Amino acid sequence: MGAAEHLARVRAGLDRLTPAELVAEQAAGALVVDTRTPSHRAAQGEFPGALVIDRTVLEWRLDPTCPYRIPEASGPDLRVVVVCRHGYSSSLAAASLRAVGLRRATDLVGGVERWIAEGHPVHRGAVDLRE
Repeated sequence: MGAAEHLARVRAGLDRLTPAELVAEQAAGALVVDTRTPSHRAAQGEFPGALVIDRTVLEWRLDPTCPYRIPEASGPDLRVVVVCRHGYSSSLAAASLRAVGLRRATDLVGGVERWIAEGHPVHRGAVDLRE
C-alpha cells in the first residue's frame, strides 16, 4: 500500500470538517491543534485560538492517560481538530489520535490553505505553544 492509499483509508474513518464547520465546532468548545512547522506558520499566519503542538509529540500531549499530557487533554471524548498546511498530515495525525483513544479527533479539509482561501482570519504574533 502506498501513501495515497493509506491516506484514503485513514480519511474514510474521519468526519473531516470544512472551514465553516470548524468555526462552529470551535465555538462549541473543540480544541484546535496546529501542527504546522514554524516556517509555514510564519508564511501563512497563525490559526486563531489554536494550540501549537509539534507533530512529534502530539500523541503524548493529547493522550489523557499519558503523564506528559497537556491540561486540556481531559478525556477520550475531547473533540480535537488538527490543522496543517494542506490537510494531508492532519488527517494522519487525527487518525493517530483516534488510535490512542481520542475517538472524536478529526481534521480540517484543505488545511490552513483552504481556511485562508475561504476568507477566514489568521493573525501574526503570539501563539499558545505547547512543547
